[in-house]
Amino acid sequence: MRKEWLKERTNDPVRTQMYYAKKGIITGEMEFVAKIENIEPEFLRSEIARGRCIIPANVHHEHLVPMAIGIATKCKVNANIGSSALSSDIDGEIEKVDASLKYGADTIMDLSTGGDLDAIRKAVIAHSSVPVGTVPMYQILHDCNDKIENLTIEEMLKTLEKQALQGVSYFTIHAGFLLRFMPHVAKRKMGIVSRGGSLMAAWMMHYHKENPFYDAFDAILDICRKYDVALSLGDSLRPGCLYDASDDAQLSELKILGELTLKAWEKDVQVMIEGPGHVPLNQIERNMKIEREHCHEAPFYILGPLTTDIAAGYDHISSAIGAAVGGWHGASMLCYVTCKEHLGLPNADDVREGIVAYKIAAHSADIARGRPNARDVDDEMSDARYGFDWNRQFELSLDPDKAREYHDETLPQDVFKEAEFCSMCGPKFCSYKITQSIVEKHAQEIEMMEA
Repeated sequence: MRKEWLKERTNDPVRTQMYYAKKGIITGEMEFVAKIENIEPEFLRSEIARGRCIIPANVHHEHLVPMAIGIATKCKVNANIGSSALSSDIDGEIEKVDASLKYGADTIMDLSTGGDLDAIRKAVIAHSSVPVGTVPMYQILHDCNDKIENLTIEEMLKTLEKQALQGVSYFTIHAGFLLRFMPHVAKRKMGIVSRGGSLMAAWMMHYHKENPFYDAFDAILDICRKYDVALSLGDSLRPGCLYDASDDAQLSELKILGELTLKAWEKDVQVMIEGPGHVPLNQIERNMKIEREHCHEAPFYILGPLTTDIAAGYDHISSAIGAAVGGWHGASMLCYVTCKEHLGLPNADDVREGIVAYKIAAHSADIARGRPNARDVDDEMSDARYGFDWNRQFELSLDPDKAREYHDETLPQDVFKEAEFCSMCGPKFCSYKITQSIVEKHAQEIEMMEA
């Protein structure tokens, strides 16, 4: 689908979606997304031009199905996958990609830190029809033989260009964490919980120099505008516990991200902002407002946030609660958290559980924001339930396989797909059936009562 669109734009000096949007041009990607989102193409173009919406779509990811991240579109969900130094298997990562696509992830981040990183990334992009993001810092460290002090700006930019050529559609760049913020970090209960952020801190303190991503930001933008790689400006100082939420470290970095956003827009590079972290429920709305103010309404992409620190093994639930509230108050994309968060590397089953938890959060946010037609599927589900249409209920579920599996644990025979009860209430105590009988038996009396 994209090959023809891209071919038409081969000789253009810049090929970012923001570049075309600012020129008043509605690209094929914009046209496609507008149709999917049920919004006017011209309105979508204007949102991209002003920076409130992005279409992450690297020009080398030709089989990508375009999607948008922004306040004017549906709340999206990202799934993190990736190998570790202790577990590296391309087939295992492809299995996670398959799970991500099956259960509705809108983007995928390859956070691999172990094994053949180039081969894993190449396989993930080739297998994915959704945008793929990375944290280039992981490969930079890998290529420095795990010695952060060996990092140079030249090698850093070389890695970025290599990943852009492979088809990565957005980079998480930790450019907003400045050397002068280290005293804020020292006051925290949990310091730095971002892997990229901690590596930057180690480099800055070793050389006592400014963040190289910050110093080389213009060169990074040149790479991004060449391949249309969106920037996900990373929150190196996101709070890793409730105690550290909304502190000076977090908010100081956010202000710098706002400055970098304006620089990126000057070069027609698309931007979204990464957000917290661990945040008490009562602080989430304020965090969403502060991001809009400091970062000029650039799309907010939030991790959770987790609303409690004690849900080990169930952090997909704790974080989905915060994600729903964040989406309601303006976050554009939710980065899922799995049940393995803080404990270990997730597998394909964990990916499934995490995505579904976050699809629930994103859909809840869309309903709360009053998006047109967002609740239609819920109303259809209610009709299917009240009408005992079991197969339709399965189809409408966010995880049809799980819904069918739970129903069939006790009533597996096909005849029970037409039964007017489930195994919870049985045939005599179903409230739906009792209500229907009452309404049918006393229809005339009920009508007179209404009159």
